[in-house]
Amino acid sequence: MDTIQLTQSPFAALTFVAAPALLTNASSVLALSTINRMLRTRDRMHELFTESREDGQSDGERVRLREVADRVEKQAALLLTALHSVYFALAAFASATFVTLLGAGVAMFHTALWVHLLALLGLLLGFFGAGGLVVGCATLFHATQLSLVNIRDEAALIRKRSAQCVTK
Repeated sequence: MDTIQLTQSPFAALTFVAAPALLTNASSVLALSTINRMLRTRDRMHELFTESREDGQSDGERVRLREVADRVEKQAALLLTALHSVYFALAAFASATFVTLLGAGVAMFHTALWVHLLALLGLLLGFFGAGGLVVGCATLFHATQLSLVNIRDEAALIRKRSAQCVTK
């Protein structure tokens, strides 16, 4: 976009700011849901800790409990990694929004060189933010797979206990 068009259109700055602002909002929602998942993982680990203190468990139950605890711990570490990536993306998108606003303001007073440099910086920040979101989402997907493994393990245990009760 030409500097003259940028200063003549009141919507030009809004156009440059809208995309990073929307991505900032999306990153914020993703961060909140990841924090919620992290808290639920902590609660699950607390339940496993309480269950581990119970007497009368067979060796098989203790092994299963240890395996589930290992997966929940790994899931928590993955969620923390995802949260770091999402926070990085959030910071990059917020910075891109600020840089594009700054570029719109500079366009009125300075040469096209400054506008182009700020536009390039805004684009780079946007790409870094998108990369952070991709890494965060991939990590969240892996953490979700671990949740599914735990759910299947517990479902199998429920079925086994149910079958034992029926045969008695």
